[in-house]
Amino acid sequence: MRVPGSKSMTARALVLASLASGPSVIRRPLIARDTLLMVEGLRALGVGVDTSDADRWTVEPGPFAGEAEVDCGLAGTVMRFLPPVAALADGPVSFDGDPHARKRPNDGVILALRGLGVDIEDGGRLALPFTVNATGAVRGGVLEVDASKTSQLVSALLMAAPRFERGLDLRHVGDRPVPSRPYLDMVVRMLREAGAVVDDAEPNRWRVEPGELQGREWVIEPDLQNAAPFLCAALAAGGRVTVEGWPTETTQAGDAIREVLTRLGSRVEWSRGGLTVVGAPSLLPVELDLSDASELTPSLAALFGVNAGPFSIRGVAHIRGHETDRISALVTELRKIGADVDEFEDGLRVNKGGSTPGTWATYADHRMAHAGAVAGLVIPGLVLDDVACVSKTWPDFAEAWERAVLGGPVGEA
Repeated sequence: MRVPGSKSMTARALVLASLASGPSVIRRPLIARDTLLMVEGLRALGVGVDTSDADRWTVEPGPFAGEAEVDCGLAGTVMRFLPPVAALADGPVSFDGDPHARKRPNDGVILALRGLGVDIEDGGRLALPFTVNATGAVRGGVLEVDASKTSQLVSALLMAAPRFERGLDLRHVGDRPVPSRPYLDMVVRMLREAGAVVDDAEPNRWRVEPGELQGREWVIEPDLQNAAPFLCAALAAGGRVTVEGWPTETTQAGDAIREVLTRLGSRVEWSRGGLTVVGAPSLLPVELDLSDASELTPSLAALFGVNAGPFSIRGVAHIRGHETDRISALVTELRKIGADVDEFEDGLRVNKGGSTPGTWATYADHRMAHAGAVAGLVIPGLVLDDVACVSKTWPDFAEAWERAVLGGPVGEA
Protein backbone atom coordinates (compact mmCIF):
# COMPACT_ATOMS: atom_id res chain seq x y z
CA MET A 1 0.00 0.00 0.00
CA ARG A 2 0.93 3.66 -0.26
CA VAL A 3 0.26 6.41 2.25
CA PRO A 4 -0.14 10.10 1.41
CA GLY A 5 2.50 12.75 2.02
CA SER A 6 3.80 13.83 5.41
CA LYS A 7 1.66 16.46 7.11
CA SER A 8 4.67 17.76 9.03
CA MET A 9 6.81 18.21 5.91
CA THR A 10 3.96 19.69 3.88
CA ALA A 11 3.17 22.27 6.57
CA ARG A 12 6.81 23.30 6.95
CA ALA A 13 7.36 23.45 3.20
CA LEU A 14 4.33 25.75 2.83
CA VAL A 15 5.58 28.12 5.53
CA LEU A 16 9.17 28.21 4.28
CA ALA A 17 7.96 28.75 0.70
CA SER A 18 5.80 31.68 1.84
CA LEU A 19 8.82 33.28 3.54
CA ALA A 20 11.17 32.78 0.57
CA SER A 21 12.38 35.43 -1.85
CA GLY A 22 11.14 33.52 -4.90
CA PRO A 23 8.61 30.90 -6.00
CA SER A 24 8.63 27.30 -4.77
CA VAL A 25 7.15 23.97 -5.86
CA ILE A 26 5.84 21.35 -3.44
CA ARG A 27 5.63 17.86 -4.93
CA ARG A 28 3.36 15.11 -3.57
CA PRO A 29 1.89 17.30 -0.79
CA LEU A 30 -0.61 15.97 1.70
CA ILE A 31 -4.11 17.03 0.75
CA ALA A 32 -6.09 17.01 4.00
CA ARG A 33 -7.92 19.43 6.26
CA ASP A 34 -4.83 20.53 8.21
CA THR A 35 -2.75 21.33 5.15
CA LEU A 36 -5.64 23.00 3.31
CA LEU A 37 -6.23 25.19 6.39
CA MET A 38 -2.56 26.15 6.17
CA VAL A 39 -3.01 26.98 2.48
CA GLU A 40 -6.06 29.15 3.19
CA GLY A 41 -4.28 30.87 6.08
CA LEU A 42 -1.35 31.77 3.83
CA ARG A 43 -3.70 32.98 1.11
CA ALA A 44 -5.41 35.22 3.66
CA LEU A 45 -1.97 36.73 4.35
CA GLY A 46 -1.44 37.46 0.65
CA VAL A 47 0.62 34.42 -0.40
CA GLY A 48 -0.22 32.89 -3.77
CA VAL A 49 -0.74 29.13 -3.44
CA ASP A 50 -1.90 27.19 -6.51
CA THR A 51 -3.29 23.77 -5.58
CA SER A 52 -4.97 23.01 -8.91
CA ASP A 53 -2.48 20.19 -9.58
CA ALA A 54 -2.85 17.71 -6.71
CA ASP A 55 0.72 16.43 -7.13
CA ARG A 56 2.42 19.78 -7.68
CA TRP A 57 1.56 22.86 -5.66
CA THR A 58 3.21 26.19 -6.45
CA VAL A 59 3.80 28.97 -3.94
CA GLU A 60 4.37 32.62 -4.87
CA PRO A 61 5.42 34.65 -1.83
CA GLY A 62 4.30 38.24 -1.54
CA PRO A 63 4.12 41.05 0.99
CA PHE A 64 2.17 39.77 3.97
CA ALA A 65 -1.15 41.56 4.23
CA GLY A 66 -2.79 42.78 7.40
CA GLU A 67 -6.53 43.01 8.02
CA ALA A 68 -6.62 39.22 7.59
CA GLU A 69 -8.49 36.40 9.31
CA VAL A 70 -7.00 32.94 9.74
CA ASP A 71 -9.12 29.86 10.50
CA CYS A 72 -6.97 27.34 12.39
CA GLY A 73 -9.61 24.61 12.51
CA LEU A 74 -8.14 22.08 14.92
CA ALA A 75 -4.65 22.26 13.42
CA GLY A 76 -1.84 22.91 15.88
CA THR A 77 0.48 23.62 12.96
CA VAL A 78 -1.71 26.51 11.78
CA MET A 79 -2.32 28.04 15.21
CA ARG A 80 1.41 27.92 16.03
CA PHE A 81 3.26 28.24 12.70
CA LEU A 82 1.33 31.17 11.23
CA PRO A 83 1.35 33.76 14.07
CA PRO A 84 5.13 34.41 13.65
CA VAL A 85 4.50 34.81 9.91
CA ALA A 86 1.55 37.10 10.61
CA ALA A 87 3.82 39.22 12.82
CA LEU A 88 5.65 40.23 9.62
CA ALA A 89 2.44 41.59 8.07
CA ASP A 90 1.41 45.23 7.91
CA GLY A 91 -1.72 45.33 10.03
CA PRO A 92 -3.78 43.15 12.37
CA VAL A 93 -4.27 39.43 11.72
CA SER A 94 -6.92 37.56 13.71
CA PHE A 95 -6.80 33.85 14.54
CA ASP A 96 -9.61 31.52 15.60
CA GLY A 97 -10.55 27.88 15.11
CA ASP A 98 -12.81 25.01 16.09
CA PRO A 99 -14.34 25.09 19.60
CA HIS A 100 -11.86 22.51 20.93
CA ALA A 101 -8.96 24.45 19.39
CA ARG A 102 -9.67 27.19 21.92
CA LYS A 103 -8.76 24.68 24.62
CA ARG A 104 -5.42 23.73 23.05
CA PRO A 105 -2.43 25.44 24.72
CA ASN A 106 -0.99 28.30 22.70
CA ASP A 107 0.58 30.32 25.49
CA GLY A 108 4.06 29.47 24.21
CA VAL A 109 3.66 31.23 20.84
CA ILE A 110 1.76 34.20 22.27
CA LEU A 111 4.28 34.83 25.06
CA ALA A 112 7.24 34.27 22.74
CA LEU A 113 6.02 36.82 20.21
CA ARG A 114 5.35 39.31 22.98
CA GLY A 115 8.90 38.72 24.15
CA LEU A 116 10.01 39.78 20.65
CA GLY A 117 8.01 42.99 20.87
CA VAL A 118 4.88 41.87 18.98
CA ASP A 119 1.55 43.20 20.26
CA ILE A 120 -1.06 40.44 20.66
CA GLU A 121 -4.62 40.86 21.92
CA ASP A 122 -5.97 37.67 23.48
CA GLY A 123 -8.27 38.84 26.28
CA GLY A 124 -5.92 37.25 28.81
CA ARG A 125 -6.68 33.72 27.51
CA LEU A 126 -3.26 32.84 26.07
CA ALA A 127 -5.26 30.80 23.57
CA LEU A 128 -7.53 31.21 20.57
CA PRO A 129 -9.05 33.56 19.57
CA PHE A 130 -6.36 36.24 19.41
CA THR A 131 -5.16 39.04 17.13
CA VAL A 132 -1.58 39.75 16.08
CA ASN A 133 -1.23 43.52 15.68
CA ALA A 134 1.61 43.39 13.19
CA THR A 135 3.69 46.39 12.16
CA GLY A 136 5.64 44.88 9.26
CA ALA A 137 8.76 43.79 11.14
CA VAL A 138 9.96 41.74 14.13
CA ARG A 139 13.19 42.76 15.83
CA GLY A 140 14.30 39.25 16.85
CA GLY A 141 17.38 38.68 19.01
CA VAL A 142 17.75 36.63 22.18
CA LEU A 143 14.63 34.83 23.42
CA GLU A 144 14.08 32.28 26.19
CA VAL A 145 11.04 29.99 26.01
CA ASP A 146 9.63 26.95 27.76
CA ALA A 147 8.94 24.54 24.89
CA SER A 148 8.22 21.51 27.08
CA LYS A 149 4.56 21.43 25.98
CA THR A 150 5.19 21.24 22.24
CA SER A 151 8.09 21.26 19.82
CA GLN A 152 5.86 23.22 17.43
CA LEU A 153 6.75 26.37 19.37
CA VAL A 154 10.42 26.02 18.43
CA SER A 155 9.62 25.08 14.84
CA ALA A 156 7.31 28.09 14.45
CA LEU A 157 9.88 30.59 15.68
CA LEU A 158 12.81 29.10 13.77
CA MET A 159 11.00 29.16 10.41
CA ALA A 160 10.22 32.87 10.65
CA ALA A 161 13.56 33.77 12.25
CA PRO A 162 15.50 34.52 9.03
CA ARG A 163 13.03 37.34 8.37
CA PHE A 164 13.53 38.89 11.83
CA GLU A 165 15.73 41.99 11.82
CA ARG A 166 18.32 40.44 14.15
CA GLY A 167 17.59 36.81 13.46
CA LEU A 168 16.97 34.71 16.54
CA ASP A 169 18.96 33.23 19.41
CA LEU A 170 16.37 30.86 20.89
CA ARG A 171 16.90 28.99 24.16
CA HIS A 172 14.68 26.40 25.81
CA VAL A 173 14.66 26.94 29.59
CA GLY A 174 11.89 24.59 30.75
CA ASP A 175 12.31 22.01 33.50
CA ARG A 176 11.36 19.23 31.06
CA PRO A 177 12.94 18.54 27.67
CA VAL A 178 11.36 19.58 24.41
CA PRO A 179 9.16 16.67 23.26
CA SER A 180 9.17 15.17 19.77
CA ARG A 181 12.74 16.18 19.02
CA PRO A 182 12.79 14.67 15.50
CA TYR A 183 10.50 17.50 14.39
CA LEU A 184 13.21 19.97 15.36
CA ASP A 185 15.75 18.03 13.31
CA MET A 186 13.27 18.25 10.42
CA VAL A 187 12.80 22.00 10.62
CA VAL A 188 16.55 22.68 10.99
CA ARG A 189 17.31 20.49 7.98
CA MET A 190 14.59 22.15 5.86
CA LEU A 191 15.73 25.64 6.89
CA ARG A 192 19.28 24.83 5.79
CA GLU A 193 17.99 23.41 2.51
CA ALA A 194 16.24 26.76 1.95
CA GLY A 195 19.51 28.62 2.52
CA ALA A 196 19.22 29.64 6.17
CA VAL A 197 22.22 29.65 8.49
CA VAL A 198 21.25 27.68 11.60
CA ASP A 199 23.49 26.70 14.52
CA ASP A 200 22.02 23.97 16.75
CA ALA A 201 25.29 22.59 18.09
CA GLU A 202 24.47 23.56 21.68
CA PRO A 203 21.70 21.57 23.40
CA ASN A 204 18.43 23.49 23.81
CA ARG A 205 19.73 26.45 21.82
CA TRP A 206 19.12 27.43 18.21
CA ARG A 207 20.72 30.42 16.50
CA VAL A 208 19.36 31.59 13.15
CA GLU A 209 21.03 34.41 11.24
CA PRO A 210 18.91 37.01 9.44
CA GLY A 211 18.82 36.56 5.68
CA GLU A 212 16.82 35.46 2.66
CA LEU A 213 15.25 32.06 2.23
CA GLN A 214 15.42 30.69 -1.30
CA GLY A 215 12.50 29.36 -3.28
CA ARG A 216 13.06 25.72 -4.21
CA GLU A 217 11.41 22.40 -4.94
CA TRP A 218 10.24 20.42 -1.94
CA VAL A 219 9.55 16.68 -2.37
CA ILE A 220 7.32 15.38 0.41
CA GLU A 221 7.97 11.96 1.93
CA PRO A 222 5.15 9.52 2.78
CA ASP A 223 3.63 10.23 6.20
CA LEU A 224 5.15 7.54 8.41
CA GLN A 225 2.81 8.24 11.31
CA ASN A 226 -0.20 7.64 9.08
CA ALA A 227 1.43 4.33 8.14
CA ALA A 228 1.62 3.23 11.78
CA PRO A 229 -1.91 1.77 12.13
CA PHE A 230 -1.39 -0.32 9.00
CA LEU A 231 1.88 -1.72 10.31
CA CYS A 232 0.23 -2.39 13.67
CA ALA A 233 -2.50 -4.27 11.78
CA ALA A 234 0.06 -6.92 10.81
CA LEU A 235 0.58 -7.60 14.53
CA ALA A 236 -3.05 -7.26 15.61
CA ALA A 237 -4.56 -9.58 13.02
CA GLY A 238 -1.51 -11.48 11.78
CA GLY A 239 -0.01 -11.24 8.31
CA ARG A 240 2.27 -8.85 6.51
CA VAL A 241 2.03 -5.25 5.37
CA THR A 242 4.31 -3.44 2.92
CA VAL A 243 4.38 0.36 2.77
CA GLU A 244 5.78 1.67 -0.50
CA GLY A 245 8.33 4.46 -0.62
CA TRP A 246 9.50 4.28 2.99
CA PRO A 247 12.53 6.62 3.09
CA THR A 248 15.90 5.11 3.98
CA GLU A 249 16.89 8.38 5.67
CA THR A 250 14.34 10.65 7.33
CA THR A 251 13.78 13.06 10.20
CA GLN A 252 10.16 11.96 10.60
CA ALA A 253 9.35 10.87 14.15
CA GLY A 254 7.14 8.09 12.78
CA ASP A 255 10.21 6.17 11.61
CA ALA A 256 10.56 5.00 15.23
CA ILE A 257 7.77 2.47 14.57
CA ARG A 258 10.34 0.17 12.93
CA GLU A 259 12.31 -0.27 16.14
CA VAL A 260 9.18 -0.59 18.27
CA LEU A 261 7.69 -3.39 16.17
CA THR A 262 11.02 -5.21 16.18
CA ARG A 263 11.08 -5.03 19.99
CA LEU A 264 7.59 -6.51 20.01
CA GLY A 265 8.97 -9.57 18.21
CA SER A 266 7.93 -8.88 14.62
CA ARG A 267 10.12 -9.00 11.55
CA VAL A 268 10.84 -5.75 9.73
CA GLU A 269 12.30 -6.07 6.25
CA TRP A 270 13.59 -3.61 3.67
CA SER A 271 13.01 -4.43 0.00
CA ARG A 272 12.76 -2.70 -3.35
CA GLY A 273 9.01 -2.51 -2.78
CA GLY A 274 9.32 -0.60 0.50
CA LEU A 275 9.18 -1.54 4.17
CA THR A 276 7.48 -4.80 5.14
CA VAL A 277 6.35 -5.85 8.61
CA VAL A 278 5.56 -9.50 9.32
CA GLY A 279 3.49 -9.85 12.45
CA ALA A 280 4.69 -12.10 15.28
CA PRO A 281 2.34 -14.80 16.66
CA SER A 282 2.46 -13.11 20.07
CA LEU A 283 3.77 -9.78 21.28
CA LEU A 284 6.71 -9.46 23.65
CA PRO A 285 6.07 -7.23 26.70
CA VAL A 286 7.74 -3.84 26.37
CA GLU A 287 8.23 -0.57 28.21
CA LEU A 288 8.36 2.28 25.71
CA ASP A 289 9.47 5.89 26.03
CA LEU A 290 7.69 7.63 23.16
CA SER A 291 8.61 11.19 24.09
CA ASP A 292 10.16 11.67 20.63
CA ALA A 293 7.42 9.82 18.72
CA SER A 294 4.24 10.46 20.70
CA GLU A 295 1.93 10.36 17.66
CA LEU A 296 2.50 6.59 17.61
CA THR A 297 0.85 6.26 21.03
CA PRO A 298 -2.80 5.75 19.96
CA SER A 299 -2.20 2.94 17.44
CA LEU A 300 0.25 1.16 19.73
CA ALA A 301 -2.02 1.56 22.76
CA ALA A 302 -4.86 -0.05 20.80
CA LEU A 303 -2.57 -2.89 19.72
CA PHE A 304 -1.59 -3.44 23.34
CA GLY A 305 -5.22 -3.21 24.43
CA VAL A 306 -6.15 -6.38 22.54
CA ASN A 307 -3.11 -8.44 23.62
CA ALA A 308 -1.78 -10.04 26.77
CA GLY A 309 0.39 -7.59 28.70
CA PRO A 310 2.07 -5.97 30.25
CA PHE A 311 2.93 -3.07 27.95
CA SER A 312 3.68 0.49 28.99
CA ILE A 313 4.03 3.82 27.18
CA ARG A 314 5.62 6.72 29.06
CA GLY A 315 7.06 10.15 28.29
CA VAL A 316 3.99 11.44 26.45
CA ALA A 317 2.40 13.86 28.94
CA HIS A 318 2.26 16.52 26.20
CA ILE A 319 -0.35 14.56 24.20
CA ARG A 320 -2.92 15.58 26.81
CA GLY A 321 -2.92 18.90 24.96
CA HIS A 322 -3.40 17.47 21.46
CA GLU A 323 -6.72 17.29 19.60
CA THR A 324 -8.07 15.76 22.79
CA ASP A 325 -6.48 14.56 26.03
CA ARG A 326 -5.22 11.44 24.30
CA ILE A 327 -4.00 9.66 27.40
CA SER A 328 -7.36 10.00 29.16
CA ALA A 329 -9.28 9.14 25.98
CA LEU A 330 -7.20 6.03 25.31
CA VAL A 331 -7.54 4.79 28.88
CA THR A 332 -11.31 5.32 28.74
CA GLU A 333 -11.75 3.46 25.46
CA LEU A 334 -9.40 0.61 26.39
CA ARG A 335 -11.29 0.05 29.62
CA LYS A 336 -14.56 -0.01 27.65
CA ILE A 337 -13.25 -2.97 25.64
CA GLY A 338 -12.36 -4.74 28.90
CA ALA A 339 -8.65 -4.03 29.11
CA ASP A 340 -6.95 -3.65 32.50
CA VAL A 341 -5.20 -0.27 32.20
CA ASP A 342 -3.30 1.99 34.60
CA GLU A 343 -3.16 5.71 33.81
CA PHE A 344 -0.13 7.89 34.57
CA GLU A 345 0.41 11.59 34.08
CA ASP A 346 2.81 10.84 31.24
CA GLY A 347 1.35 7.64 29.80
CA LEU A 348 -0.36 4.36 30.49
CA ARG A 349 0.21 0.67 31.16
CA VAL A 350 -1.89 -2.16 29.74
CA ASN A 351 -1.74 -5.04 32.19
CA LYS A 352 -4.08 -7.22 30.15
CA GLY A 353 -6.02 -6.65 26.97
CA GLY A 354 -9.76 -6.97 26.43
CA SER A 355 -12.23 -8.03 23.75
CA THR A 356 -15.59 -6.49 24.65
CA PRO A 357 -17.49 -5.08 21.64
CA GLY A 358 -19.26 -1.75 21.72
CA THR A 359 -18.66 1.79 20.48
CA TRP A 360 -15.17 3.28 20.33
CA ALA A 361 -15.34 7.06 20.73
CA THR A 362 -12.98 9.06 18.50
CA TYR A 363 -13.21 12.46 20.26
CA ALA A 364 -12.99 14.25 16.87
CA ASP A 365 -9.35 13.06 16.85
CA HIS A 366 -7.92 11.33 13.78
CA ARG A 367 -5.40 9.33 15.81
CA MET A 368 -8.16 8.01 18.09
CA ALA A 369 -9.96 6.82 14.97
CA HIS A 370 -6.78 5.05 13.85
CA ALA A 371 -6.59 3.38 17.26
CA GLY A 372 -10.21 2.20 17.06
CA ALA A 373 -9.54 0.73 13.62
CA VAL A 374 -6.64 -1.32 15.01
CA ALA A 375 -8.71 -2.61 17.95
CA GLY A 376 -11.60 -3.39 15.60
CA LEU A 377 -9.47 -5.88 13.67
CA VAL A 378 -9.57 -8.13 16.73
CA ILE A 379 -12.91 -7.30 18.37
CA PRO A 380 -15.94 -8.30 16.25
CA GLY A 381 -18.68 -5.70 16.37
CA LEU A 382 -16.55 -2.81 17.56
CA VAL A 383 -17.94 0.40 16.03
CA LEU A 384 -16.24 3.79 15.65
CA ASP A 385 -18.63 6.63 16.48
CA ASP A 386 -17.09 9.04 13.94
CA VAL A 387 -14.57 8.06 11.32
CA ALA A 388 -14.96 11.33 9.38
CA CYS A 389 -12.49 13.01 11.75
CA VAL A 390 -9.66 11.29 9.81
CA SER A 391 -10.09 14.07 7.21
CA LYS A 392 -7.65 16.06 9.36
CA THR A 393 -4.68 14.19 7.88
CA TRP A 394 -6.04 11.49 5.52
CA PRO A 395 -9.57 11.87 4.13
CA ASP A 396 -9.47 8.46 2.43
CA PHE A 397 -8.18 6.54 5.44
CA ALA A 398 -11.33 4.42 5.85
CA GLU A 399 -11.30 3.31 2.21
CA ALA A 400 -7.59 2.50 2.36
CA TRP A 401 -8.15 0.55 5.59
CA GLU A 402 -10.92 -1.53 4.02
CA ARG A 403 -8.77 -2.33 1.01
CA ALA A 404 -5.85 -3.35 3.22
CA VAL A 405 -7.69 -5.52 5.75
CA LEU A 406 -10.30 -6.96 3.38
CA GLY A 407 -7.79 -7.81 0.69
CA GLY A 408 -9.28 -5.51 -1.94
CA PRO A 409 -7.38 -3.76 -4.71
CA VAL A 410 -4.10 -2.28 -3.58
CA GLY A 411 -3.54 1.35 -4.48
CA GLU A 412 -3.02 4.86 -3.27
CA ALA A 413 -5.75 6.43 -1.19
